Amino acid sequence: MTTKFTKDHEWVKLEGNDVAVIGITEYAQHALGDLVFIELPKMGASYTKGANFAVVESVKTAAEVYTPVSGEVVAVNDALENDFDLLKSDTDGWIAKFKITSADELAGLMDEAAYKDYLKTVD
Repeated sequence: MTTKFTKDHEWVKLEGNDVAVIGITEYAQHALGDLVFIELPKMGASYTKGANFAVVESVKTAAEVYTPVSGEVVAVNDALENDFDLLKSDTDGWIAKFKITSADELAGLMDEAAYKDYLKTVD
């Protein structure tokens, strides 16, 4: 599946039929600057679409990370706690994986072209 994006600068990819892999976009990473802390979600926790599930702190600010889909956390990228640069990785830059409750929630998200167009309106 292709990557989908939110207006809050999260990305999500479907892994299989019901697991969503979630991270923050390159735009969000640049806006935050140098990271100093990340608060990851707890395994087994359930969230509804739009809920704050993680916090990323930089020397500039703290930013809440919102889930683009509803579901239960089935994996957490604990390696991020010791290596914030992993967030920039295409393969290891995910924050959490959710067993989603409804794939229909992905329909309202932007594809890459729409997200790039959206970024032109943000600056």
